[in-house]
Amino acid sequence: MQVSIETTSGLERRLTVNLPAEVVDQEVDKRLQQAAKNVRLNGFRKGKVPMKVVRQRFGAGVRQEVLGEVMSRSFYEAVQKEQVKPAGQPSIEAKETAPGKNLEYVATFEVYPEVELVELSSIEVERPVAEVTDKDVDNMIDVLRKQQSDWKETKRKAQKGDRVTIDFVGRVDGEEFEGGKAEGQQLVLGSGQMIPGFEDGILGMKPGEEQDIQVTFPEDYQAENLKGKEATFTIKVKSSEKPELPALDEEFFKAYGVEEGGEEKFREEVRNNMERELKNAALNKVKTQVMDQLFEKHEVEIPAALVAGEVQTLRGQMVQQFGGQIKAEDAAKMLPDAMFEDQAKRRVVLGLVVGEIVKQNKLDVDADRVKAKVEELASTYQQPEEVVEYYYSNRELLSGVESVVLEDQVVDFVLDSAKVKEVKSSYDDVIKPQQQG
Repeated sequence: MQVSIETTSGLERRLTVNLPAEVVDQEVDKRLQQAAKNVRLNGFRKGKVPMKVVRQRFGAGVRQEVLGEVMSRSFYEAVQKEQVKPAGQPSIEAKETAPGKNLEYVATFEVYPEVELVELSSIEVERPVAEVTDKDVDNMIDVLRKQQSDWKETKRKAQKGDRVTIDFVGRVDGEEFEGGKAEGQQLVLGSGQMIPGFEDGILGMKPGEEQDIQVTFPEDYQAENLKGKEATFTIKVKSSEKPELPALDEEFFKAYGVEEGGEEKFREEVRNNMERELKNAALNKVKTQVMDQLFEKHEVEIPAALVAGEVQTLRGQMVQQFGGQIKAEDAAKMLPDAMFEDQAKRRVVLGLVVGEIVKQNKLDVDADRVKAKVEELASTYQQPEEVVEYYYSNRELLSGVESVVLEDQVVDFVLDSAKVKEVKSSYDDVIKPQQQG
């Protein structure tokens, strides 16, 4: 096998491979001979079809099959010989494939870039430090009670937290607009479901009352024709209900899996869940800061093939969020590449940087941490032992956990060199979702 390689631009390489004719021809002959033993054709007994006929009927198809296999196999032998690491699948163009002649093809592909790691001591991280207080537990129990609340009709003025049923019509410059009208819509005041000012305008209204309110659409509103526009909504309150919170009794506790032990045991369970959530949220905030800075501080040439692969993955995940009801051919039109490119590039860069940290520092997945992570995931189920067993019997699931653990180990490795400042925080501040940088 003769191989030559050249750099066309940046990360792109062009590999030319030349193989002796017999590599393909001998394999084609071998397969045709095997086929001749079993092939059935009218006028011939099984295994008695002349090779000339077999070659005429099946030769072209078998040759194409062999050519594909030989080019694929020889490509990977060639890149190993040339010590290059392809990023994504190659584009292969056959130059000579005729019987009796040397096979020649050209493979064009990208390679992984060199990643030069920055000094990890240049990374600065704030680590939130917080604890779950009795007040935090009280607030969480109030939230849980509201989730289980009943609604009782009321004739009083609407208050924050009430659920109202309304009709409304919106107008901009005196004209109704698409999506600005509804009848019998239920709305919990203070939920933030509507644009700013809408729900506030209903506060103090009684069932049967109708009034106009003035609001301004946000500048980042999804409908282009309404961004920043002032609107008038005519709102009629048809009915109003106030929440009635359930009592802290055995029935309520059972709804959250506490069968015995009463309120004391219930509060203990709530606190344990909150402490676990707090720990994970604090770790995620630190991890996000580390990943943000690893991304920002490294200039990496990005293989387009890897970005395209990540775009496909992200699009597939979004399709699944829609219940998998979007056909593959429609997904790219409804969810174009541009929607995912920034996130895809970030994932590729971080994958390359994290991989280089693992490689240079010979980091291996910690089996004990994997076990602890699996047990933590299983602890939220009624039969945790069965869940643990399921994870360890499913290689794909376990690999996902191992990837998360190895990434966490990389974060810990970075933190050993980074400047870490502890910042006193509250439970709510730590739990609050953090914007990704």
